[in-house]
Amino acid sequence: MKKIKTAIVGTGFIGPAHLEALRRLPFIEVTAVCEVNIDLAKEKANQLGIPNAFTFEEMLKQTDIDVVHICTPNFLHFSQSKAALLAGKHVVCEKPLATNIEEAEELVALAKEKGLVNAVHFNLRYYPLVRQMKTMRENGDLGEVYSVMGSYLQDWLFLQTDYNWRLEPDKSGDSRAIADIGSHLLDITEYVTGLKVTEVMADFSTVHKTRLKPLKPLETYSGKMLDASDYAEVPINTEDHASVLLRFDNGNKGSVTVSQVNAGRKNRLNIEISGSKANFEWCSERPNELWIGKRETANHHLMKDPSLLAKEASALVSFPGGHNEGFPDTSKQLFKEVYAAIREGKQPEKPSFPTFADGLRELLICERIIESHRKQAWVKI
Repeated sequence: MKKIKTAIVGTGFIGPAHLEALRRLPFIEVTAVCEVNIDLAKEKANQLGIPNAFTFEEMLKQTDIDVVHICTPNFLHFSQSKAALLAGKHVVCEKPLATNIEEAEELVALAKEKGLVNAVHFNLRYYPLVRQMKTMRENGDLGEVYSVMGSYLQDWLFLQTDYNWRLEPDKSGDSRAIADIGSHLLDITEYVTGLKVTEVMADFSTVHKTRLKPLKPLETYSGKMLDASDYAEVPINTEDHASVLLRFDNGNKGSVTVSQVNAGRKNRLNIEISGSKANFEWCSERPNELWIGKRETANHHLMKDPSLLAKEASALVSFPGGHNEGFPDTSKQLFKEVYAAIREGKQPEKPSFPTFADGLRELLICERIIESHRKQAWVKI
């Protein structure tokens, strides 16, 4: 079978994560890497063992490249995704899809017009037990959803000296914690419950009103420290922490909290969904366990095992029970579904993977959350 040739644009934290996942799938060849200048592109290509290095504009001219993965800072997602689609290439884009609704709507329309496969990297859907919760809800095991409580907590911006381009609105947009990690939590909430958020009430907090920006480059999550003279103090205008009340289209309620300044919480998404028949609780730092709460019988503790899961969930499992799978496996499973569509040469009518339309949906919710915080009032989606 002919190999599908792919280019990765951006080589920070998430670009190599895409690369590693793609290399675990057959019939895919990551043939090129792109960076802001050709010297950096060549350096990264050499480090990552990729045969070709291009600037973005040069890559678009390569007729043998079928797919482009956009792994750059947020403000580049729209222009690069649009250019790739116009060049006739399928696109997998990091979230957020764009930095405003109008741009995201344009990308959804353009991808539909071109008939090209389009996906957004909401990879956390692809933990097997997340799909297990979704399938059990669809099968009636949860009952009517009464409430949702969710949180996504990190500590990588805990210190005043912690810094990243995501702290700069011209690169990341008007929201940080909500747009960055809250989008994953909100996506999983609607994905698992089947409900739509109809109204939001939000309150943000910026813990560090100023931060010390390093004058030398640091990669995301590197944990490296510099000398005092290597920093410049800059004001911060995006949220470190956010609390959001939710109203759903079934009339019931929920709440989510996101924070990037919770010491000791490295990357903890936790969701608890209360239904009329059961309660589901799942945590990304224990991704191979699902707690199922009961009122009149004993609670259940389901471990990831393909022989115990619904067929929809076991399809995301590569190893037997007791062999843990984690974050790198989610991207592999997402890309497996995306590239099955790419082999067919078109976007499915009902894709199993998150699409540009899903990216638009999360951007809409995030913008309404920002509006709610500014107004200190309920805002309709």
